Amino acid sequence: MHGQNIGSRRIKMIEAGDSFPKGSLFRSKKDEVDTETYFANKKVVVFGVPGAFGGTCSAEHLPGFVNFKTAFADNDYSIVCIAVNDPNVMKAWGESAGASGIDMLADCDCSITKALGLDKDLGRNFGVRSKRYAMIIVDGVVKKIFVDESGFDSTSAENVLNNL
Repeated sequence: MHGQNIGSRRIKMIEAGDSFPKGSLFRSKKDEVDTETYFANKKVVVFGVPGAFGGTCSAEHLPGFVNFKTAFADNDYSIVCIAVNDPNVMKAWGESAGASGIDMLADCDCSITKALGLDKDLGRNFGVRSKRYAMIIVDGVVKKIFVDESGFDSTSAENVLNNL
């Protein structure tokens, strides 16, 4: 992992060759997903968004993965969306966007996002959330990672699909 200095603490951002961090994500309050088990022995495309129902998240990011989910499946990849939200919000967002077949996982306490080094403080109204990112993961190891510090470009479904 490489790092960047933020204030007096050093944040390490995950990079290609690193294992996805161990921890828990949630489909619901009672459906906890162990990341080590979840990512083992499979090919997964993960994309992270600042929050469910956000402008770009709802208008472009999630819909792109919904539109291309068959193409990812044809390449043996499942799709996961992660956001620092409540699992009920993630479920409602997925349902409203027609995202069946995409695993909508909540990082309720931001622990996975922080372990990835992809957390971002969005201020008083939104708190600590996730940067916009996408990863190609095979057998729990990150093969490629894309991060959009602002805007929406390298993390699009089209770009990720072109990089499989």
